[in-house]
Amino acid sequence: MTNSGDQLRALAAERILVFDGGYGTAIQNHGLGEQDYRGTLDLADDQKGNNDLLSLTRPDIIEGIHSAYLDAGADIIETNTFSSTKISQADYGCEHLVRDLNIKSAEIARRACDKAEASDGKKRFVAGSIGPTNKTLSLSPDVNDPGFREIDFDYLKDVYREQCDALIEGGVDFLLIETIFDTLNAKCAGMAAQEAAEASGRDVPLMISMTLTDLSGRNLSGHTVEAFWHAVRHLKPLTIGLNCSFGADQLRPHLAMLAKEADTLIMAYPNAGLPNDLGEYDELPDQTAALIGEWLGSDGSGGLVNIVGGCCGSTPEHIAAITRTVAKAKPRVVASPAVRTRLSGLEAFTMAA
Repeated sequence: MTNSGDQLRALAAERILVFDGGYGTAIQNHGLGEQDYRGTLDLADDQKGNNDLLSLTRPDIIEGIHSAYLDAGADIIETNTFSSTKISQADYGCEHLVRDLNIKSAEIARRACDKAEASDGKKRFVAGSIGPTNKTLSLSPDVNDPGFREIDFDYLKDVYREQCDALIEGGVDFLLIETIFDTLNAKCAGMAAQEAAEASGRDVPLMISMTLTDLSGRNLSGHTVEAFWHAVRHLKPLTIGLNCSFGADQLRPHLAMLAKEADTLIMAYPNAGLPNDLGEYDELPDQTAALIGEWLGSDGSGGLVNIVGGCCGSTPEHIAAITRTVAKAKPRVVASPAVRTRLSGLEAFTMAA
């Protein structure tokens, strides 16, 4: 039986695939009150803003957002689990709901994909979203004690493992470690994901996506995209890429560096530009799509990407515009694994036999 990773690679060799867009803005557009988030759950803390909880209390809204992105052309949608870890849910007193949140969110996304496939026969995929926590293994939260850490590697791995186990049980195709600002956190999540997949007896490939914190192209732990790739390539991800960070224009040079280095599929989903003074995103769908169009190449090389989508501020309309833009573009050609050597600061690539 062909697994999801093989299916995705086969499709990505034929065309540029489309990822979905942002969920925060889509949820905000519903104008929900605290009771919508809470539902009938007996919870002590205020739940407004706990978007992941809506998978339990308003699954109709979450499935509707998934369906809107699928209708707009998305081949891959992510689960509503960006903050569904024990660490993140502690802010709302919902640590006890982590397993249910992840299973239910995966099932909702799977159902939306199944309905779309039944409608048009086109294969869709579900990526289990594993977002960052507010804890970092690389940096101290106390400027007066650089060696202090709030958590250790083993604790964080257990936190990620709980989420990964539940996402796999819920039926995701892939595990997406996204918006990575700390490379060590990503390595920790990757280990947890691999252990969870092995325990499940299923092949659940990894998707890994870094976020940049400044225009120099580094994440919060100080790694460039090149350094990040070499730090996580041992995890053998199905995709590597960039998300959030900036708009598509400012992401382009860093994406070009990663596309040059990586010997796997490249997935990128930028914000819809930069936020205005009110924290809102003004970049229109056609503007975002046009900027992504500059990633595609015009010399037959296939450009920089294999999968594209949107992050903060993007909507189904943005994804529809991106879908139209990439419809006839050639996907990036994934090179065979290369042996990289450095000679006097110059890079030489010898293709492995």
